[in-house]
Amino acid sequence: MSTHDVSTRRARPWVLVAAVLPPLLLAGLGVMHPRELGDGTAVRWTVLHLVLLPLFPLLGVAPWLVARRGPRLAGGAALLLGFVFAVFYTALDVPAGVGTGMLQQAGQTEGVPVLFRTGNELSLVGVYAYLTATVLAAGVALRRAGWSALPGAVVVVLAAVSFLGSHVYWPVGVLTMLGLALGWGLLLVPVRGGVHSSPPVAPELLAGSSLEHPGPPR
Repeated sequence: MSTHDVSTRRARPWVLVAAVLPPLLLAGLGVMHPRELGDGTAVRWTVLHLVLLPLFPLLGVAPWLVARRGPRLAGGAALLLGFVFAVFYTALDVPAGVGTGMLQQAGQTEGVPVLFRTGNELSLVGVYAYLTATVLAAGVALRRAGWSALPGAVVVVLAAVSFLGSHVYWPVGVLTMLGLALGWGLLLVPVRGGVHSSPPVAPELLAGSSLEHPGPPR
């Protein structure tokens, strides 16, 4: 077994953790997410969204972890889309999460609807970027691992579609995050296993294939 094989197998659990843990954590926090913002929930609302700020951008890592196993262009596109998601979904949580919570605590609720509307509009760019990255990663997985990647591709794309309007509210948002965790896990296992599906070609065989074949005997 080569050093590359050993290092790839050792890295696999960490790759799975990086893809699956963020949506699992978000699902757990979603259970505690208040259904509505009011005087009685303002503090919990604000604190929860402060905790969510560094977690939501991590969702963008999973599509890249899958897409980078395909063509370089696919990996670069997934990375860019993940960045767009991170920026614009944070633009939801800052005004519509932290900002509205702080205004509610201060009793200045006249600005709350404006912040909600602004955050929701900006978040649309983020969630559609995430859906695009997910579809791209699913396509790479299907091309690389074949039918074994189909269950994960279906689950993760459906969850990404649900994410367009669910956030992490219970119950739909929580189930959406659980679907993302399950889908990315199901995708990464066959995709990373597909790395060694074809046996390596010996260098001398590659060199031999470039030699000219002798002409027919005269």
